[in-house]
Amino acid sequence: MPAPQPPLNCPPGLEYLSQIDQILVHQQIELLEVLIGFETNNKYEIKNSLGQRVYFAVEDNDCCTRNCCGPSRPFNLKILDNLGREVVTMERPLRCSSCCFPCCLQEIEIQAPPGVPIGYVTQKWHPCLPKFTVQNERREDVLKIIGPCIVCSCCSDIDFEIKSLDEQTVVGKITKQWSGIVREAFTDADNFGIQFPLDLDVKIKAVMLGACFLIDFMFFESTDNQQQKSGVW
Repeated sequence: MPAPQPPLNCPPGLEYLSQIDQILVHQQIELLEVLIGFETNNKYEIKNSLGQRVYFAVEDNDCCTRNCCGPSRPFNLKILDNLGREVVTMERPLRCSSCCFPCCLQEIEIQAPPGVPIGYVTQKWHPCLPKFTVQNERREDVLKIIGPCIVCSCCSDIDFEIKSLDEQTVVGKITKQWSGIVREAFTDADNFGIQFPLDLDVKIKAVMLGACFLIDFMFFESTDNQQQKSGVW
């Protein structure tokens, strides 16, 4: 039986995403952070539903930016395939971390291959809820992501729902998974699950990965001088 053909206009290295409707993102525990609180570059394993690693993501940042700007820091995130080839680059600029400044909220750009934008995730102002708009490479709105009013990881999972533009239909979700009391209390290494329609454009599936990383940094990343946020404020 012939192998399935990748979808048209699929960026190289992302063919596997066209075959799946869910993916797991597991942040690696950094011993230096646990022992002395020194912020290191974040690293993540990206796995399929069977727990097999399909990609690896690593933050590319300097020591000063990581430890001075904390969770609000700008970053480049490189996604590598199992052969070590960079297939996606994600860029987060330095933006305001509070909804008090609605003109300069959070954003991340996703490129595949590196240097070629395929989509964006932009935070939208709301007084209570974390809201994001998913855009394609032409900056056209495609989907919305809406989180809970209180983002508190306490013995339960937290869902950020992926919705249609009219916010009437839930088509998927990004879930911050409860990792156990020890891991949650003593590390900021988080686990996420992403669910999306199987027939979703493969580029938008990659953009959903970018949304997951942006949500992680905004709400679940903590340093010695900045604790994780419990909401948009």
